[in-house]
Amino acid sequence: MMMPEERVNAAPLGLMGFGMTTVLLNLHNLGLIDLNWMILGMGVFYGGLAQILAGILESRKGNTFATVAFCSYGFFWLSFVAMVVHGGVGSRSLAAYLIMWGIFTSVMFVGSLRMGRALQGVFLTLAILFFLLAAAQLSGSELLTRVAGAEGVLCG
Repeated sequence: MMMPEERVNAAPLGLMGFGMTTVLLNLHNLGLIDLNWMILGMGVFYGGLAQILAGILESRKGNTFATVAFCSYGFFWLSFVAMVVHGGVGSRSLAAYLIMWGIFTSVMFVGSLRMGRALQGVFLTLAILFFLLAAAQLSGSELLTRVAGAEGVLCG
């Protein structure tokens, strides 16, 4: 006799991986903590791998939106950490990277309009965060980086 397959709700894992890692990085943008291996490790393992795992588990349930969101932002964290560790990413290049993620997140926001308000709020504030961080990179404004940090803590 076959047992029915248990369907795990991986969304809480993905959302926590996103939220906690986002808050930590933006505490750095606020100037409250240093950018160190605590944040980078969190980016690789909880922001990156845990979200990718959540995306894979959501794909098994046929949840395409969650799969795209969790896997994409998981790979964002892995690529972001790789850029930070490698170094040598100029402000204009980082701004272009952040703008692309802002555009992607804006599309995800539109896709979330048929979903709950909390999820819409996450995508809206995340899109704003990416664009604020890109503007801070292009302008070199410490104040804009701090404003983005505050908005990022709210987003997370």
